[in-house]
Amino acid sequence: MSLRVSVVVPAYNAAATIKGCLTALKAQSLPRSAYEVIIIDDGSSDDTAAKVQSAGVRLVRQANRGAPAARNAGIAAAKAPWVAFTDADCLPSRAWLATLMAAVEREPADPPALGAAGKLLGFASEAKPARFVDLSGGLDAQRHLSHPKFPFAPTCNAMYRKAALQAVGGFDERYASYDACDLHTRLSKSQRGAFYFEPRAVVLHRHRTSWKEYWRQQFAYGIGYAQFILHHRTEVRWSARQEIRALADLTRLSVGACLPANGDVALLRRGTLIKKAAQHAGFVSTYWRPGERKRW
Repeated sequence: MSLRVSVVVPAYNAAATIKGCLTALKAQSLPRSAYEVIIIDDGSSDDTAAKVQSAGVRLVRQANRGAPAARNAGIAAAKAPWVAFTDADCLPSRAWLATLMAAVEREPADPPALGAAGKLLGFASEAKPARFVDLSGGLDAQRHLSHPKFPFAPTCNAMYRKAALQAVGGFDERYASYDACDLHTRLSKSQRGAFYFEPRAVVLHRHRTSWKEYWRQQFAYGIGYAQFILHHRTEVRWSARQEIRALADLTRLSVGACLPANGDVALLRRGTLIKKAAQHAGFVSTYWRPGERKRW
């Protein structure tokens, strides 16, 4: 059977989780000759590379340049006509690849499908920040893909046609985050073909387990969102009025978090406040910085 899909996994200091990811990828129901796995070690300082090598999986090493650059290295190394992405802290279900492939090959099409994305579920979401992500749908690909203007699929469970990725130059390596939305936006504008959501293509994701880690993640999302607006400022703008509304929203959320509540209601209030505050802090630190604006 010919090679059909290349799985690209960016990894940075992922020694604690990469073994589980590799085990899940090796156990895929798709015939082993139909797919390859490529791990991009993005300058890890732990033994990520050693664990990948011991597993007998293809490894590409590079200096630390960030996840978008790592994914681009994976696209360049990919030998198959389709490229699937997941992350080193993820556990793809056994039927993940086969289900995504069935989605993009479900019927002859001209042009062929642009790609497909699957469903993301939390893995062992026992810590409060992880449970909040599940409750709030923070990685709900179907919701993100339904955005009326800027739909996108989280890159921990997505597949694209390699030729389309190459046609738009892959991921924009300037992004701290939000590069998935930028990629999907550019693909949708210039490349033909349908993009499917397949809920049966499940990937389990290890969410952040402490509020400190979650704050850092959301702060980075805020940076990426600011970069996205700067990059696409002819289509979306940020005004003083929107800034005032954002601050008012944070005030409202702060008051709500102080009101009496128990269980999931209290968790949703607290988590939403932390999420919005971290994202806004990251956004403000980037959007109004003259040096950053010049980059875009």
